[in-house]
Amino acid sequence: MTANAPGLLARLIGGDGLFRIEFLPIHWEFSQRGCAVPTGKVKWYDPEKGFGFLTRDDGGDVFVRASALPAGVTSLKPGSRVEFGIVESKRGEQALSVRLLDPLPSLVAAQRKKPDELVVIIEDLIKLLDGVSNTLRRGRYPDRTTSRKVAAVLRAVADDLEPPH
Repeated sequence: MTANAPGLLARLIGGDGLFRIEFLPIHWEFSQRGCAVPTGKVKWYDPEKGFGFLTRDDGGDVFVRASALPAGVTSLKPGSRVEFGIVESKRGEQALSVRLLDPLPSLVAAQRKKPDELVVIIEDLIKLLDGVSNTLRRGRYPDRTTSRKVAAVLRAVADDLEPPH
């Protein structure tokens, strides 16, 4: 059994010291398990314009603004699964607090080097580590700049070697 329970969202409108409060109805969907948040897929999203549309699983399109996206997310990929709250505005349904359900694609997997490219990098890394080894044999650590560069290269190679999840 699913039912819509309307609520109210207060919004301040105005400027120049004069404000009015506008109340907008909010629709929350309740099920036997408690409060269920609507889900759907991204129909399209334009990051330059800062808006797009979501398609609800139960039908219908919902407008989404950039301000409804999670912190750190600047764009939505078409077809991505999302969940969101809904507010009824003068122009129709509008999404609130969008949450991505699909895991974000791994940047490491997208940038993983081909094996023949990685062979050359690892051979250069061996030469680099041999120099660090000689410095350590003399009883000294490498200087800070060299240490940071070596550590960065090691992390990058480790990311290329690790298979995507």
